Amino acid sequence: MLLAVDCGNTNVVFALFEGTELKLRWRIATDPRRTGDEYAVWLLQLMEIEGIGRSDVTQMILSSVVPRARHNFDVLAQKYFGIELIVAGEGAAEWGIEVDVDEPHSLGADRAVNAIAAHAKYPGDLIVVDFGTATTFDVVDFNGAYKGGIIAPGINLSLDALVNNTAKLPRIAIEAPRTNSVTGRNTEDQMLIGIFWGYVAMMEGLIARLRDEIGRPAKVVATGGLAILFDEHTEIFDAVDPDLTLEGLAILAERAGTK
Repeated sequence: MLLAVDCGNTNVVFALFEGTELKLRWRIATDPRRTGDEYAVWLLQLMEIEGIGRSDVTQMILSSVVPRARHNFDVLAQKYFGIELIVAGEGAAEWGIEVDVDEPHSLGADRAVNAIAAHAKYPGDLIVVDFGTATTFDVVDFNGAYKGGIIAPGINLSLDALVNNTAKLPRIAIEAPRTNSVTGRNTEDQMLIGIFWGYVAMMEGLIARLRDEIGRPAKVVATGGLAILFDEHTEIFDAVDPDLTLEGLAILAERAGTK
């Protein structure tokens, strides 16, 4: 089995693949100080609950935007599974796509992996929207080349900035407003309208501009935790694919295994 690890700024997602089928996934808060031993205690117990042993894991691949955490995953792979860690974008797991931007090496691993998976699953020109700590918009052309994109503050980051820098505004949950009216009648409704509908308007406006620049029909593929929530309130997405990053890692691991 393949153990795919997506280490983001907020969460680390561990997923087990059997062939191309995603069987299980687990999530833990990102903490660069968490050691490989700590990951092992947590992960091996979860695997045992599902009847999966250490020897069942024959490959492990990592995509990480947190450089300080890498050593800990190396320890996890070598000490507890007896295998060498495959790192997305390096060696046998190099991207295998054209990264057509000014600074190719600055492209985040998660964005490259999303581009690989999206091109493998959806034909034509693509705009990939990933809802994470930041919300990213990535353009992938019909040949699979990464052409650039946009980085915007994630919705929770925006809400945190609003609450933490004002004395009287309360903390609210991210959810759809209770009505379609954009005239809030109380403080919490006004905040929710500003955050939620403001974010929808931002997405729709940026995607419209990207489509104009591409000049050809482009599908919009959304991924990340909040994609499903927003999909219920906008027509801008052609597909919602929550496991896009993990599937991209599985594609890279398969390539690495054949080299």
